[in-house]
Amino acid sequence: MSPGSPVSPPTIDADTSATNGTSRPAWTHLDTPVGRLLLTTDGAALTGVWFERHRDGGDDRPSAAARAAERDDDHRVLVAARTQLGEYFARERRVFDLPLAAAGTAFQQRVWTALLDIPYGVTASYGDIARRLGLPLTASRAVGLANGSNPVSIVVPCHRVIGADGSLTGYGGGLDRKRYLLDLERNLLF
Repeated sequence: MSPGSPVSPPTIDADTSATNGTSRPAWTHLDTPVGRLLLTTDGAALTGVWFERHRDGGDDRPSAAARAAERDDDHRVLVAARTQLGEYFARERRVFDLPLAAAGTAFQQRVWTALLDIPYGVTASYGDIARRLGLPLTASRAVGLANGSNPVSIVVPCHRVIGADGSLTGYGGGLDRKRYLLDLERNLLF
């Protein structure tokens, strides 16, 4: 199967650490067109894809994840993530095939899983996500908060969520990066 072939998207498992007794947390960096990314793993699954100065430097989760682990540029999970993200930025991959373990509440997990169903090059509103989850439109704000807490940026495509009027709304990496990612997927950059 080619790297860009449609496959079933990964699922989010809140805790994979018990599945691999030899797993150990690790991190690495990846330089991309949207800046340097910090990639983290619990040893068995990808736990984070963080932008440099995530949320304008106001998010402590990336630095906490790096402090709790050792740098390992050769860790199998991180090598796979770097490879697939490289393919994504080269427009050779539309769906990621990585084990994921994003830490969050049950509600956040539901929202992040719903984000995985938004196809490459397509956007959805917070209200669309609420409806997909069987929630009333009034839950859009809660969906937005969960979307904004996504620790696995790009792979769990929170950048594909926009305002009900089609406007770009907040993004942990900043609106310029969100615009770049959407333009990349819509073939507007090449």
